[in-house]
Amino acid sequence: MAQAERSINPVPLVAVKGIHKSFSLNAVLKGIDLAVYPGEVVALIGGNGAGKSTLMKIIMGIYQQDEGTIEINGEEVRLTKPSVALSKGIYMVPQEPLLFPNMTVEENIVIGFQKSKSELHKELVDTMNEIGWHLDLNRKASSLSIAEQQLVEILRGLLRHAQMLILDEPTSALTFDEVESLFKCVNDLRAKQIGIIYITHRLAEVFEIATDVAILRDGVVTLSGAASDFTREMLVKGLLPPNMEEAVDHSGKPYTKVDYTAEPIFELQNYSGYGFSHMNLKVYPGEILGVAGVVGAGRTEMATTIFGMDKVLGGKAILGGKDITGFSTRAVIKAGLNYVPEDRHLNGLFKICDVAANTTSALLKDKEMGNCFLNKKCEHTVTQQYVDNFRTKVTGQDQLTGSLSGGNQQKIVIARSLSTQPKIIILDEPTRGIDAAARGDVYSIIHDLREQGVSILLISSDMEEIVELADRAVTVCQGTINGEFGKEQITQDNLMAAAFGVTCEQEAQA
Repeated sequence: MAQAERSINPVPLVAVKGIHKSFSLNAVLKGIDLAVYPGEVVALIGGNGAGKSTLMKIIMGIYQQDEGTIEINGEEVRLTKPSVALSKGIYMVPQEPLLFPNMTVEENIVIGFQKSKSELHKELVDTMNEIGWHLDLNRKASSLSIAEQQLVEILRGLLRHAQMLILDEPTSALTFDEVESLFKCVNDLRAKQIGIIYITHRLAEVFEIATDVAILRDGVVTLSGAASDFTREMLVKGLLPPNMEEAVDHSGKPYTKVDYTAEPIFELQNYSGYGFSHMNLKVYPGEILGVAGVVGAGRTEMATTIFGMDKVLGGKAILGGKDITGFSTRAVIKAGLNYVPEDRHLNGLFKICDVAANTTSALLKDKEMGNCFLNKKCEHTVTQQYVDNFRTKVTGQDQLTGSLSGGNQQKIVIARSLSTQPKIIILDEPTRGIDAAARGDVYSIIHDLREQGVSILLISSDMEEIVELADRAVTVCQGTINGEFGKEQITQDNLMAAAFGVTCEQEAQA
Protein backbone atom coordinates (compact mmCIF):
# COMPACT_ATOMS: atom_id res chain seq x y z
CA MET A 1 0.00 0.00 0.00
CA ALA A 2 1.34 3.44 -0.90
CA GLN A 3 2.46 5.76 1.92
CA ALA A 4 -0.23 8.28 0.91
CA GLU A 5 -2.92 5.65 1.43
CA ARG A 6 -1.40 4.65 4.77
CA SER A 7 -1.58 8.24 5.96
CA ILE A 8 -5.38 7.83 6.09
CA ASN A 9 -4.87 5.02 8.62
CA PRO A 10 -1.43 5.83 10.06
CA VAL A 11 -1.62 3.27 12.88
CA PRO A 12 -1.01 -0.38 11.88
CA LEU A 13 -3.52 -3.00 12.89
CA VAL A 14 -0.66 -5.20 14.07
CA ALA A 15 3.03 -4.37 14.37
CA VAL A 16 5.78 -6.68 15.61
CA LYS A 17 9.05 -5.02 16.57
CA GLY A 18 12.39 -6.69 17.24
CA ILE A 19 10.92 -10.16 17.72
CA HIS A 20 13.42 -12.86 18.74
CA LYS A 21 12.62 -16.51 19.40
CA SER A 22 14.88 -19.48 20.04
CA PHE A 23 14.24 -23.15 20.74
CA SER A 24 17.09 -24.50 22.82
CA LEU A 25 20.23 -23.32 20.95
CA ASN A 26 18.40 -22.86 17.65
CA ALA A 27 17.64 -19.19 16.95
CA VAL A 28 14.53 -19.19 14.72
CA LEU A 29 13.64 -15.47 14.70
CA LYS A 30 16.42 -12.89 14.90
CA GLY A 31 14.80 -9.47 15.23
CA ILE A 32 11.66 -9.37 13.09
CA ASP A 33 9.93 -6.08 12.24
CA LEU A 34 6.63 -6.35 10.38
CA ALA A 35 3.51 -4.17 10.23
CA VAL A 36 0.08 -4.72 8.70
CA TYR A 37 -2.15 -1.70 8.05
CA PRO A 38 -5.92 -1.63 7.47
CA GLY A 39 -6.80 -2.80 3.98
CA GLU A 40 -3.36 -4.29 3.28
CA VAL A 41 -2.60 -7.79 2.06
CA VAL A 42 0.98 -8.52 3.07
CA ALA A 43 2.34 -11.56 1.24
CA LEU A 44 4.83 -13.30 3.52
CA ILE A 45 7.10 -15.66 1.62
CA GLY A 46 10.16 -17.60 2.66
CA GLY A 47 11.85 -20.96 2.52
CA ASN A 48 10.88 -23.90 4.70
CA GLY A 49 12.27 -23.34 8.16
CA ALA A 50 12.65 -19.58 7.62
CA GLY A 51 10.49 -18.86 10.67
CA LYS A 52 7.12 -17.96 9.11
CA SER A 53 5.09 -20.41 11.20
CA THR A 54 6.92 -19.46 14.40
CA LEU A 55 6.23 -15.76 13.83
CA MET A 56 2.54 -16.42 13.16
CA LYS A 57 2.27 -18.57 16.30
CA ILE A 58 3.72 -15.69 18.32
CA ILE A 59 1.15 -13.29 16.84
CA MET A 60 -1.57 -15.83 17.70
CA GLY A 61 -0.33 -16.25 21.28
CA ILE A 62 0.63 -19.89 20.83
CA TYR A 63 4.30 -19.05 21.48
CA GLN A 64 5.71 -16.13 23.46
CA GLN A 65 8.64 -14.16 22.08
CA ASP A 66 11.98 -14.06 23.93
CA GLU A 67 12.47 -10.39 23.03
CA GLY A 68 10.53 -7.66 21.24
CA THR A 69 7.03 -6.22 21.38
CA ILE A 70 3.66 -6.61 19.67
CA GLU A 71 1.32 -3.67 19.14
CA ILE A 72 -2.34 -3.85 18.12
CA ASN A 73 -3.87 -0.56 16.95
CA GLY A 74 -0.86 1.26 18.44
CA GLU A 75 -1.18 -0.30 21.88
CA GLU A 76 1.44 -2.73 23.19
CA VAL A 77 -0.11 -6.05 24.18
CA ARG A 78 0.94 -9.37 25.64
CA LEU A 79 -0.57 -12.25 23.68
CA THR A 80 -0.24 -14.97 26.29
CA LYS A 81 -2.64 -17.45 24.68
CA PRO A 82 -4.73 -17.85 21.51
CA SER A 83 -7.93 -16.67 23.18
CA VAL A 84 -6.28 -13.30 23.86
CA ALA A 85 -5.30 -12.94 20.19
CA LEU A 86 -8.85 -13.89 19.13
CA SER A 87 -10.31 -11.29 21.49
CA LYS A 88 -8.03 -8.70 19.87
CA GLY A 89 -9.44 -9.51 16.42
CA ILE A 90 -6.68 -11.77 15.06
CA TYR A 91 -7.58 -15.08 13.42
CA MET A 92 -5.26 -17.58 11.74
CA VAL A 93 -6.41 -20.06 9.11
CA PRO A 94 -3.91 -22.95 9.37
CA GLN A 95 -2.33 -24.65 6.36
CA GLU A 96 -3.29 -28.10 7.65
CA PRO A 97 -7.00 -28.23 8.59
CA LEU A 98 -7.77 -28.86 12.26
CA LEU A 99 -11.29 -30.22 12.28
CA PHE A 100 -13.26 -32.52 14.56
CA PRO A 101 -13.88 -35.49 12.24
CA ASN A 102 -17.09 -36.72 13.92
CA MET A 103 -18.75 -33.30 13.92
CA THR A 104 -20.65 -31.79 11.01
CA VAL A 105 -19.32 -28.99 8.82
CA GLU A 106 -21.60 -26.46 10.53
CA GLU A 107 -20.68 -27.65 14.02
CA ASN A 108 -16.99 -27.28 13.18
CA ILE A 109 -17.48 -23.72 11.92
CA VAL A 110 -19.71 -22.31 14.68
CA ILE A 111 -18.03 -24.02 17.64
CA GLY A 112 -17.18 -21.52 20.37
CA PHE A 113 -19.85 -18.96 19.51
CA GLN A 114 -22.41 -17.77 22.08
CA LYS A 115 -25.10 -16.74 19.56
CA SER A 116 -28.24 -18.79 18.89
CA LYS A 117 -28.07 -21.65 16.42
CA SER A 118 -30.58 -20.04 14.05
CA GLU A 119 -28.68 -16.76 14.00
CA LEU A 120 -25.36 -18.52 13.36
CA HIS A 121 -26.89 -20.69 10.64
CA LYS A 122 -28.25 -17.68 8.77
CA GLU A 123 -24.94 -15.81 9.04
CA LEU A 124 -23.03 -18.85 7.82
CA VAL A 125 -25.33 -19.43 4.84
CA ASP A 126 -25.14 -15.74 3.91
CA THR A 127 -21.34 -15.82 4.08
CA MET A 128 -21.16 -18.90 1.87
CA ASN A 129 -23.55 -17.42 -0.69
CA GLU A 130 -21.60 -14.16 -0.75
CA ILE A 131 -18.33 -15.89 -1.70
CA GLY A 132 -19.88 -18.57 -3.90
CA TRP A 133 -18.88 -21.66 -1.90
CA HIS A 134 -21.31 -24.53 -1.53
CA LEU A 135 -20.84 -27.11 1.19
CA ASP A 136 -23.34 -29.52 2.70
CA LEU A 137 -23.38 -28.21 6.26
CA ASN A 138 -24.67 -31.56 7.56
CA ARG A 139 -21.76 -33.63 6.21
CA LYS A 140 -19.32 -35.14 8.68
CA ALA A 141 -15.89 -33.51 8.57
CA SER A 142 -14.30 -36.95 8.18
CA SER A 143 -15.87 -37.22 4.71
CA LEU A 144 -14.36 -33.95 3.39
CA SER A 145 -11.50 -33.68 0.93
CA ILE A 146 -8.48 -31.56 1.84
CA ALA A 147 -9.87 -28.71 -0.28
CA GLU A 148 -13.22 -28.86 1.50
CA GLN A 149 -11.53 -28.96 4.90
CA GLN A 150 -9.61 -25.83 3.92
CA LEU A 151 -12.87 -24.08 3.03
CA VAL A 152 -14.27 -24.92 6.47
CA GLU A 153 -11.21 -23.38 8.13
CA ILE A 154 -11.51 -20.21 6.05
CA LEU A 155 -15.22 -19.95 6.87
CA ARG A 156 -14.35 -20.22 10.56
CA GLY A 157 -12.24 -17.09 10.22
CA LEU A 158 -14.74 -15.19 8.09
CA LEU A 159 -17.52 -15.84 10.59
CA ARG A 160 -15.44 -14.33 13.40
CA HIS A 161 -15.09 -10.95 11.67
CA ALA A 162 -11.41 -10.63 12.46
CA GLN A 163 -9.66 -7.26 12.06
CA MET A 164 -6.61 -9.13 10.84
CA LEU A 165 -6.70 -12.50 9.13
CA ILE A 166 -3.68 -14.78 8.73
CA LEU A 167 -4.02 -17.09 5.73
CA ASP A 168 -1.37 -19.83 5.75
CA GLU A 169 -1.08 -21.34 2.24
CA PRO A 170 -4.85 -20.98 1.68
CA THR A 171 -4.83 -22.05 -1.99
CA SER A 172 -2.53 -25.05 -1.67
CA ALA A 173 -5.40 -27.53 -2.13
CA LEU A 174 -8.10 -25.43 -3.81
CA THR A 175 -9.51 -25.74 -7.30
CA PHE A 176 -9.34 -22.92 -9.84
CA ASP A 177 -12.89 -21.72 -9.12
CA GLU A 178 -12.27 -21.88 -5.37
CA VAL A 179 -9.08 -19.84 -5.74
CA GLU A 180 -10.96 -17.16 -7.68
CA SER A 181 -13.65 -17.11 -4.97
CA LEU A 182 -10.98 -16.77 -2.29
CA PHE A 183 -9.33 -13.86 -4.11
CA LYS A 184 -12.72 -12.13 -4.41
CA CYS A 185 -13.25 -12.69 -0.70
CA VAL A 186 -9.81 -11.23 0.09
CA ASN A 187 -10.59 -8.13 -1.96
CA ASP A 188 -13.94 -7.75 -0.18
CA LEU A 189 -12.14 -7.96 3.17
CA ARG A 190 -9.66 -5.31 2.01
CA ALA A 191 -12.55 -3.00 1.15
CA LYS A 192 -13.73 -3.39 4.76
CA GLN A 193 -10.25 -2.30 5.94
CA ILE A 194 -9.36 -5.74 7.25
CA GLY A 195 -5.64 -6.49 7.19
CA ILE A 196 -4.34 -9.82 5.92
CA ILE A 197 -1.05 -11.67 6.22
CA TYR A 198 -1.02 -14.00 3.24
CA ILE A 199 1.59 -16.77 3.50
CA THR A 200 2.27 -18.39 0.15
CA HIS A 201 4.89 -20.24 -1.90
CA ARG A 202 3.14 -19.38 -5.17
CA LEU A 203 4.87 -16.25 -6.38
CA ALA A 204 2.22 -15.56 -9.05
CA GLU A 205 -0.29 -15.03 -6.23
CA VAL A 206 1.86 -12.26 -4.77
CA PHE A 207 1.29 -10.06 -7.79
CA GLU A 208 -2.36 -11.03 -8.14
CA ILE A 209 -3.62 -10.47 -4.61
CA ALA A 210 -1.00 -8.72 -2.42
CA THR A 211 -0.50 -5.01 -1.82
CA ASP A 212 2.80 -5.57 -0.02
CA VAL A 213 5.40 -8.29 0.27
CA ALA A 214 7.94 -9.39 2.87
CA ILE A 215 10.58 -12.09 2.45
CA LEU A 216 11.68 -14.02 5.51
CA ARG A 217 14.99 -15.89 5.29
CA ASP A 218 16.77 -17.58 8.20
CA GLY A 219 14.76 -15.67 10.78
CA VAL A 220 15.27 -12.21 9.30
CA VAL A 221 13.12 -10.04 7.00
CA THR A 222 15.54 -9.50 4.13
CA LEU A 223 13.23 -7.71 1.70
CA SER A 224 9.96 -5.80 2.05
CA GLY A 225 7.90 -3.18 0.30
CA ALA A 226 5.02 -2.64 -2.09
CA ALA A 227 4.39 -5.70 -4.29
CA SER A 228 4.40 -3.46 -7.36
CA ASP A 229 8.06 -2.62 -6.73
CA PHE A 230 9.23 -6.20 -7.30
CA THR A 231 9.45 -8.76 -10.09
CA ARG A 232 9.25 -12.53 -9.77
CA GLU A 233 13.00 -12.76 -10.39
CA MET A 234 13.70 -10.32 -7.56
CA LEU A 235 11.56 -12.35 -5.16
CA VAL A 236 13.23 -15.65 -6.10
CA LYS A 237 16.66 -14.09 -5.66
CA GLY A 238 15.59 -12.79 -2.26
CA LEU A 239 14.53 -16.28 -1.20
CA LEU A 240 17.87 -17.89 -2.02
CA PRO A 241 20.89 -17.79 0.30
CA PRO A 242 23.51 -15.12 -0.48
CA ASN A 243 25.88 -15.85 -3.38
CA MET A 244 23.73 -18.74 -4.53
CA GLU A 245 22.46 -18.93 -8.08
CA GLU A 246 18.79 -19.55 -8.82
CA ALA A 247 17.65 -23.11 -9.37
CA VAL A 248 18.92 -24.70 -12.57
CA ASP A 249 16.82 -24.09 -15.67
CA HIS A 250 15.95 -27.59 -16.81
CA SER A 251 15.06 -26.42 -20.29
CA GLY A 252 18.77 -26.28 -21.11
CA LYS A 253 19.47 -29.83 -19.95
CA PRO A 254 20.00 -32.63 -22.47
CA TYR A 255 16.62 -34.19 -23.11
CA THR A 256 16.30 -37.93 -23.65
CA LYS A 257 13.24 -38.77 -25.69
CA VAL A 258 10.89 -41.45 -24.45
CA ASP A 259 10.85 -44.61 -26.58
CA TYR A 260 7.15 -45.14 -27.21
CA THR A 261 7.88 -48.29 -29.25
CA ALA A 262 9.04 -50.04 -26.08
CA GLU A 263 6.80 -52.10 -23.84
CA PRO A 264 5.09 -49.91 -21.22
CA ILE A 265 6.45 -50.31 -17.71
CA PHE A 266 2.99 -49.75 -16.23
CA GLU A 267 -0.52 -50.02 -17.61
CA LEU A 268 -4.12 -49.64 -16.45
CA GLN A 269 -6.79 -51.57 -18.35
CA ASN A 270 -10.40 -50.52 -17.67
CA TYR A 271 -9.31 -49.94 -14.09
CA SER A 272 -12.11 -49.03 -11.68
CA GLY A 273 -12.42 -48.25 -8.00
CA TYR A 274 -14.27 -46.02 -5.55
CA GLY A 275 -14.40 -42.55 -7.14
CA PHE A 276 -13.16 -43.49 -10.63
CA SER A 277 -13.96 -45.95 -13.40
CA HIS A 278 -12.60 -47.48 -16.61
CA MET A 279 -9.18 -45.86 -16.45
CA ASN A 280 -6.92 -46.73 -19.39
CA LEU A 281 -3.35 -45.45 -19.52
CA LYS A 282 0.21 -46.54 -20.27
CA VAL A 283 3.47 -45.31 -18.75
CA TYR A 284 6.71 -46.00 -20.63
CA PRO A 285 10.25 -46.48 -19.24
CA GLY A 286 11.74 -43.14 -18.22
CA GLU A 287 8.52 -41.24 -18.92
CA ILE A 288 6.92 -38.56 -16.78
CA LEU A 289 3.17 -38.90 -17.34
CA GLY A 290 1.28 -35.93 -15.94
CA VAL A 291 -2.20 -36.50 -14.51
CA ALA A 292 -4.13 -33.23 -14.38
CA GLY A 293 -7.58 -32.51 -13.05
CA VAL A 294 -9.50 -30.59 -10.44
CA VAL A 295 -9.66 -31.66 -6.79
CA GLY A 296 -12.18 -34.50 -6.44
CA ALA A 297 -11.83 -35.73 -10.03
CA GLY A 298 -10.67 -39.18 -8.88
CA ARG A 299 -6.89 -38.92 -9.38
CA THR A 300 -5.90 -39.59 -5.77
CA GLU A 301 -8.46 -42.39 -5.46
CA MET A 302 -6.87 -44.03 -8.52
CA ALA A 303 -3.40 -43.74 -6.95
CA THR A 304 -4.37 -45.14 -3.54
CA THR A 305 -6.16 -48.06 -5.20
CA ILE A 306 -3.11 -48.90 -7.31
CA PHE A 307 -1.02 -48.74 -4.12
CA GLY A 308 -3.19 -51.31 -2.38
CA MET A 309 -4.87 -48.89 0.03
CA ASP A 310 -8.37 -49.23 -1.47
CA LYS A 311 -10.37 -52.00 -3.11
CA VAL A 312 -10.21 -52.58 -6.88
CA LEU A 313 -13.70 -52.78 -8.41
CA GLY A 314 -12.70 -53.82 -11.93
CA GLY A 315 -10.01 -53.94 -14.58
CA LYS A 316 -6.28 -54.62 -14.26
CA ALA A 317 -3.06 -52.92 -13.21
CA ILE A 318 0.04 -54.29 -14.98
CA LEU A 319 3.58 -53.53 -13.76
CA GLY A 320 6.52 -54.76 -15.83
CA GLY A 321 4.27 -57.31 -17.54
CA LYS A 322 3.02 -58.65 -14.17
CA ASP A 323 -0.59 -58.32 -13.02
CA ILE A 324 -0.53 -56.54 -9.64
CA THR A 325 -4.30 -55.96 -9.43
CA GLY A 326 -5.45 -56.10 -5.82
CA PHE A 327 -1.92 -56.55 -4.40
CA SER A 328 -1.26 -55.37 -0.85
CA THR A 329 0.79 -52.21 -0.39
CA ARG A 330 3.84 -54.20 0.67
CA ALA A 331 3.56 -56.43 -2.41
CA VAL A 332 3.14 -53.41 -4.69
CA ILE A 333 6.32 -51.84 -3.28
CA LYS A 334 8.19 -55.12 -3.70
CA ALA A 335 7.01 -55.31 -7.31
CA GLY A 336 8.62 -51.94 -7.98
CA LEU A 337 6.00 -49.22 -7.45
CA ASN A 338 5.89 -46.63 -4.68
CA TYR A 339 3.64 -43.70 -3.85
CA VAL A 340 4.10 -40.24 -2.33
CA PRO A 341 0.68 -39.35 -0.83
CA GLU A 342 -1.11 -36.03 -1.13
CA ASP A 343 -1.69 -35.68 2.61
CA ARG A 344 1.65 -36.16 4.34
CA HIS A 345 0.13 -35.81 7.84
CA LEU A 346 -2.55 -38.45 7.36
CA ASN A 347 -0.63 -41.01 5.30
CA GLY A 348 3.00 -39.98 5.05
CA LEU A 349 4.80 -39.53 8.37
CA PHE A 350 5.64 -41.04 11.73
CA LYS A 351 5.84 -37.68 13.52
CA ILE A 352 7.23 -39.03 16.78
CA CYS A 353 10.06 -40.84 14.96
CA ASP A 354 13.27 -39.22 13.78
CA VAL A 355 14.36 -38.25 10.29
CA ALA A 356 16.42 -41.42 9.76
CA ALA A 357 13.61 -43.77 10.83
CA ASN A 358 11.09 -42.04 8.55
CA THR A 359 13.43 -42.01 5.56
CA THR A 360 14.30 -45.70 5.76
CA SER A 361 11.08 -47.20 7.18
CA ALA A 362 10.13 -48.67 3.78
CA LEU A 363 13.46 -50.58 3.76
CA LEU A 364 13.01 -52.47 7.02
CA LYS A 365 12.50 -55.79 5.17
CA ASP A 366 15.56 -55.11 2.99
CA LYS A 367 18.47 -57.49 3.69
CA GLU A 368 20.99 -54.62 3.63
CA MET A 369 19.15 -53.02 6.54
CA GLY A 370 19.71 -56.14 8.64
CA ASN A 371 17.61 -59.17 9.54
CA CYS A 372 17.34 -59.16 13.32
CA PHE A 373 19.07 -55.87 14.08
CA LEU A 374 18.93 -52.58 12.22
CA ASN A 375 22.06 -51.74 10.22
CA LYS A 376 22.61 -48.21 11.57
CA LYS A 377 25.44 -47.52 9.13
CA CYS A 378 23.21 -48.29 6.15
CA GLU A 379 20.38 -46.26 7.66
CA HIS A 380 22.72 -43.29 8.13
CA THR A 381 24.08 -43.51 4.57
CA VAL A 382 20.67 -43.71 2.91
CA THR A 383 19.25 -40.90 5.05
CA GLN A 384 22.20 -38.57 4.50
CA GLN A 385 22.00 -39.08 0.74
CA TYR A 386 18.47 -37.71 0.63
CA VAL A 387 19.08 -34.99 3.21
CA ASP A 388 21.91 -33.70 0.98
CA ASN A 389 20.08 -34.13 -2.34
CA PHE A 390 16.92 -32.44 -1.09
CA ARG A 391 18.78 -29.80 0.94
CA THR A 392 16.50 -30.80 3.81
CA LYS A 393 16.88 -28.42 6.73
CA VAL A 394 17.46 -30.60 9.80
CA THR A 395 19.61 -30.29 12.92
CA GLY A 396 20.57 -33.95 12.54
CA GLN A 397 19.22 -37.34 11.54
CA ASP A 398 17.93 -37.80 15.09
CA GLN A 399 15.61 -34.78 14.87
CA LEU A 400 11.93 -35.69 15.32
CA THR A 401 10.09 -35.39 12.01
CA GLY A 402 7.13 -33.70 13.67
CA SER A 403 9.35 -30.73 14.57
CA LEU A 404 10.30 -30.02 10.94
CA SER A 405 8.62 -27.37 8.82
CA GLY A 406 5.92 -28.53 6.41
CA GLY A 407 8.12 -28.46 3.33
CA ASN A 408 10.92 -30.40 4.99
CA GLN A 409 8.42 -33.02 6.14
CA GLN A 410 7.29 -33.39 2.53
CA LYS A 411 10.90 -33.94 1.46
CA ILE A 412 11.21 -36.78 3.99
CA VAL A 413 8.09 -38.47 2.56
CA ILE A 414 9.46 -38.25 -0.98
CA ALA A 415 12.85 -39.56 0.16
CA ARG A 416 11.27 -42.61 1.80
CA SER A 417 9.44 -43.55 -1.40
CA LEU A 418 12.57 -43.15 -3.51
CA SER A 419 14.66 -45.20 -1.06
CA THR A 420 13.00 -48.41 -2.29
CA GLN A 421 14.49 -47.87 -5.79
CA PRO A 422 11.11 -48.11 -7.57
CA LYS A 423 10.67 -48.73 -11.30
CA ILE A 424 7.77 -46.28 -11.21
CA ILE A 425 6.77 -43.78 -8.58
CA ILE A 426 3.43 -42.02 -8.19
CA LEU A 427 3.91 -38.45 -6.99
CA ASP A 428 0.63 -36.98 -5.71
CA GLU A 429 1.02 -33.19 -5.41
CA PRO A 430 4.77 -33.56 -4.66
CA THR A 431 5.45 -29.83 -4.22
CA ARG A 432 2.40 -28.94 -2.18
CA GLY A 433 3.60 -26.67 0.64
CA ILE A 434 7.17 -26.48 -0.67
CA ASP A 435 8.85 -23.11 -1.22
CA ALA A 436 10.25 -21.85 -4.52
CA ALA A 437 13.88 -22.84 -3.87
CA ALA A 438 13.00 -26.33 -2.58
CA ARG A 439 10.63 -26.80 -5.52
CA GLY A 440 13.68 -26.47 -7.78
CA ASP A 441 15.40 -29.21 -5.76
CA VAL A 442 12.44 -31.56 -6.21
CA TYR A 443 12.25 -30.80 -9.93
CA SER A 444 15.95 -31.61 -10.27
CA ILE A 445 15.45 -34.95 -8.54
CA ILE A 446 12.46 -35.74 -10.79
CA HIS A 447 14.53 -34.95 -13.89
CA ASP A 448 17.43 -37.06 -12.60
CA LEU A 449 15.12 -40.01 -11.92
CA ARG A 450 13.75 -39.74 -15.44
CA GLU A 451 17.26 -39.79 -16.91
CA GLN A 452 17.99 -42.91 -14.83
CA GLY A 453 15.01 -44.63 -16.47
CA VAL A 454 12.57 -44.37 -13.56
CA SER A 455 9.00 -43.76 -14.69
CA ILE A 456 6.87 -41.18 -12.89
CA LEU A 457 3.11 -40.77 -12.65
CA LEU A 458 2.84 -37.08 -11.69
CA ILE A 459 -0.50 -36.06 -10.18
CA SER A 460 -0.65 -32.29 -9.82
CA SER A 461 -3.23 -29.52 -9.62
CA ASP A 462 -0.48 -27.07 -10.60
CA MET A 463 -0.81 -26.89 -14.39
CA GLU A 464 2.54 -25.07 -14.70
CA GLU A 465 4.17 -28.04 -12.98
CA ILE A 466 2.76 -30.50 -15.50
CA VAL A 467 3.65 -28.23 -18.43
CA GLU A 468 7.25 -28.00 -17.19
CA LEU A 469 7.81 -31.63 -16.23
CA ALA A 470 5.58 -33.99 -18.21
CA ASP A 471 6.53 -35.84 -21.41
CA ARG A 472 2.85 -36.64 -21.93
CA ALA A 473 -0.27 -35.79 -19.96
CA VAL A 474 -3.77 -37.10 -19.37
CA THR A 475 -6.68 -35.28 -17.76
CA VAL A 476 -9.19 -36.80 -15.36
CA CYS A 477 -12.71 -35.41 -15.19
CA GLN A 478 -15.49 -36.85 -13.04
CA GLY A 479 -13.65 -40.11 -12.45
CA THR A 480 -12.58 -40.92 -16.01
CA ILE A 481 -9.68 -40.05 -18.31
CA ASN A 482 -11.12 -37.64 -20.87
CA GLY A 483 -8.02 -36.29 -22.62
CA GLU A 484 -4.45 -37.15 -23.63
CA PHE A 485 -1.78 -34.69 -24.76
CA GLY A 486 1.65 -35.14 -26.32
CA LYS A 487 4.61 -32.98 -25.28
CA GLU A 488 3.83 -30.20 -27.77
CA GLN A 489 0.13 -30.17 -26.82
CA ILE A 490 0.69 -29.76 -23.08
CA THR A 491 -0.39 -26.20 -22.37
CA GLN A 492 -2.20 -24.69 -19.41
CA ASP A 493 -5.15 -23.80 -21.64
CA ASN A 494 -5.51 -27.35 -22.98
CA LEU A 495 -5.14 -28.96 -19.57
CA MET A 496 -7.49 -26.57 -17.83
CA ALA A 497 -10.19 -26.91 -20.50
CA ALA A 498 -10.06 -30.71 -20.42
CA ALA A 499 -9.92 -30.80 -16.61
CA PHE A 500 -13.26 -28.97 -16.57
CA GLY A 501 -14.71 -31.24 -19.25
CA VAL A 502 -14.44 -28.74 -22.11
CA THR A 503 -13.18 -30.34 -25.35
CA CYS A 504 -11.42 -28.51 -28.16
CA GLU A 505 -14.55 -29.03 -30.30
CA GLN A 506 -16.75 -27.45 -27.66
CA GLU A 507 -14.44 -24.43 -27.44
CA ALA A 508 -14.51 -24.00 -31.19
CA GLN A 509 -18.32 -24.03 -31.19
CA ALA A 510 -18.56 -21.60 -28.29
